[in-house]
Amino acid sequence: MLTANTIERLQILTESAKYDVSCSSSGTVRKGVDGMVGNTVGGIGICHSFADDGRCISLLKVMLTNYCMYDCAYCVNRRSNDIRRATLSVSELEEITMEFYRRNYIEGIFLSSGVVRNPDYTMERLTAIVRDLRTIHRFNGYIHLKGIPGAGAELLTEAGRYADRISLNIETPKEQSLQLLAPEKDHQSVFRPMQLIQQGMLENKEDRHRLRHTPRFVPAGQSTQMIVGATTETDRDILTMSSALYGQPSLRRVYYSGYISVNTYDKRLPVLKQPPLVRENRLYQADWLMRFYHFNVDEIVDDTHTHLELDIDPKLAWALRHPEAFPVDINRADYELILRVPGIGVKSATLIVHSRRFNRLTSYHLKKMGVVMKKARYFITCGELTDGYASPIVGVNELRPERLRHLLTSESQRKRAAAEMQLTLDFDDDEPKP
Repeated sequence: MLTANTIERLQILTESAKYDVSCSSSGTVRKGVDGMVGNTVGGIGICHSFADDGRCISLLKVMLTNYCMYDCAYCVNRRSNDIRRATLSVSELEEITMEFYRRNYIEGIFLSSGVVRNPDYTMERLTAIVRDLRTIHRFNGYIHLKGIPGAGAELLTEAGRYADRISLNIETPKEQSLQLLAPEKDHQSVFRPMQLIQQGMLENKEDRHRLRHTPRFVPAGQSTQMIVGATTETDRDILTMSSALYGQPSLRRVYYSGYISVNTYDKRLPVLKQPPLVRENRLYQADWLMRFYHFNVDEIVDDTHTHLELDIDPKLAWALRHPEAFPVDINRADYELILRVPGIGVKSATLIVHSRRFNRLTSYHLKKMGVVMKKARYFITCGELTDGYASPIVGVNELRPERLRHLLTSESQRKRAAAEMQLTLDFDDDEPKP
């Protein structure tokens, strides 16, 4: 039975947990089992997402406690902040999870915590919760656990036996920035447990090849988060770190969180009127290019272009910088080159490659496949867009990239980009001048 006091503490702790965005998708399937409670459906993901049939899938996103021994400049739960504090016991959080599941409020849980006493003490309590949910309450739903940097190997290994996904947040791509904003932390305290989990996943994969019914270890892999806009790092710094992380077989997602000015009194931080949402969105688009479109990080950002352009997406920006790669003949080009055409996604590119074996494709077919012809038509040739067609081809090379850029960006996009570029503020510690 949930008391009024428990509900009040739960409200405080769910509010404190909302700034961690690294919990959106599970990527795991856990079927219903006799004697167990719950399942994860289709590997769709759990955090307030929608399944293919339109069904909303949700999870309880909560902290065990928002007391914390650290004083990180960017965190709302830092020890020097005068905010409402609360703590739930291990048994209370287990009871809340099961009660919410029985009422059909949730299908899983994202569990994090402030660090109290020391990392091992906090991690031990988090591990106890996920262990009890699986073994005592027989909970078979999705569990995403926030790992505690600096925690011992035995605790992390035990937690990995029960959690679907474990995340450890890097926060900033450079050690210097982390030392500036969170001097009690360092990157090694994050990388060590990430490597430990990776090793456990690889060993578990080999064990499952030998023995099919070996229990899975962190089946949905790891995720991490980086804060965008709180430090002076460029988009190139952020994406270079992401690219290196994706080189590890256990990492599934890197999340980018636009910095929110929750501690405006701290002079180490910029004072932003709003989070850099356009920049955050461009980083996700660039991340998608690296993961699914066969782009290298150096193709997206380089020494000349250290920041992503805000008024156009990264794929279009690359195309405008490399007009020599176009036009692409849709009926002959390789899959990898078709993927680089603005307006063509992975699904459309696959349909193009499969369909052109049976018929010469035209713009009509491309529209039916979901290609955004408003963009793509300037970068392709197809059935009727050839040299022998009555109307001349008007593409990126004929219009010139500068003019085409203006044609493909709306006035609202340019205004949003200009507004966000004005949010680039000085990080000096000097007092503002009158």
